[in-house]
Amino acid sequence: MLTAARADRLERHQVPVYLCALAVGALLGTLAPGLERVLGAALWPVLGALLLVTFLPVPLTALRDALADRRFLVAALVSNFVLVPPLAWGLAQLAPGGTAVELGVLLVLLTPCVDYVIVFTRLAGGSHRRLLAAAPLLLLAQMALLPLYLWLFLGGELSAVVEPGPFVEAFLLLIVVPLALAGATQAWAARSRRGARVRSGAERTPVLLMAATLLVVVASQWPRVQDDLDAVAGVVPLYVAFLVVMLAVGAGVARLLRLDAPEARALVLSGATRNSLVVLPLALALPDGYALTAAVIVTQTLVEVLGMVACVRLVPRLVPARPGPVS
Repeated sequence: MLTAARADRLERHQVPVYLCALAVGALLGTLAPGLERVLGAALWPVLGALLLVTFLPVPLTALRDALADRRFLVAALVSNFVLVPPLAWGLAQLAPGGTAVELGVLLVLLTPCVDYVIVFTRLAGGSHRRLLAAAPLLLLAQMALLPLYLWLFLGGELSAVVEPGPFVEAFLLLIVVPLALAGATQAWAARSRRGARVRSGAERTPVLLMAATLLVVVASQWPRVQDDLDAVAGVVPLYVAFLVVMLAVGAGVARLLRLDAPEARALVLSGATRNSLVVLPLALALPDGYALTAAVIVTQTLVEVLGMVACVRLVPRLVPARPGPVS
């Protein structure tokens, strides 16, 4: 069992731990590509476990209070569905490789993340409960607006690739189920010493589970990318540019709305992270002529994972906590 001292030590050294997990994942994906299917099947259970331990410290009443914060919800919706689409379209125009690559860039950049962004927000000192409360709205909005934006940017034929199934499945398995289990564990801990011990032990594992998630993501997706490295290399600068621009845009919007530091960090990361693991099934269901689309989406996952590891340290500096009044 992970002791409190070891958990604190992992927390202090979390960035090197994550970088090691990324390196091991890339190595495993290169040397054992046959494990791709097994690791792919393990991805959502590992991510679900990570979200469960992220939700555990959050009282369910706090989610109700977060949902009442309409200013943050409006800011997240505007940032993701008003400010992001023109940027996504502009970057897609620079994508090399034709329609398949352009479609992949648009699919992934037009859909805000609703799962592991909550974890990274917590690690960066942001209000992860605000993002958790906003997740249903962000998911419903992207389901409704993604076909519209694809029709606007690419034409009606390609807008038909969007189906609600992967979005609904992701919401149930990665939000509803972990949240329900977290609520049940909280109730068990409140009335049982054993439950309290289980909750305490689980709350010490986020760094290990995050490392496991990063390792599984990279190892399972790397084989999809390595055969098309030349074709997808051109989109890497586009994804880096998106991340950098949205960090600045999110910080600017937060400053304009005078959000406090935790809310501002949550807004910044919401705009910068994308829903690649959810839109990937849409790309995998495309005809043979769009084989590169999935590789382009996976490339965004790998770029973003590295970027989020850096953002754990960068975002608190970009959005520092305001000093309290001098006594």
